[in-house]
Amino acid sequence: MIYENDFLFIEKENSQIPWVKIFTKENYRELSDCPTFLQNMLFQYVLACELSLKEYYNPEKINIASFANYVPRVHFHIMARFKEDGFFPECMWGKQQREIKDLKLPDFEGFVSILLKKVKNIHV
Repeated sequence: MIYENDFLFIEKENSQIPWVKIFTKENYRELSDCPTFLQNMLFQYVLACELSLKEYYNPEKINIASFANYVPRVHFHIMARFKEDGFFPECMWGKQQREIKDLKLPDFEGFVSILLKKVKNIHV
């Protein structure tokens, strides 16, 4: 667990790329089922994750996804993508494009430090 408050939590996805997930604590099926304040809060936290990934990793692209087919609960995936990652330009659930050994990325804890500073400034 990276962060949590009364309404949501952020956790790391184990992957070859920097990837976090934001979940609502209540079991809402669709974003439109969430109260308006929570929709706004989720958007602010997704942006904080995106900006932190961009700042720390300088990726080629940020991917944001929300499928919730296997886990029928509102959540978002926020991923830093690199031309050298094993799936790029495909999505991380797509067909792997190449084998990789190590992307030689900075330590994840540095990203977490930046993210936690950003989420402290969120007031919804």
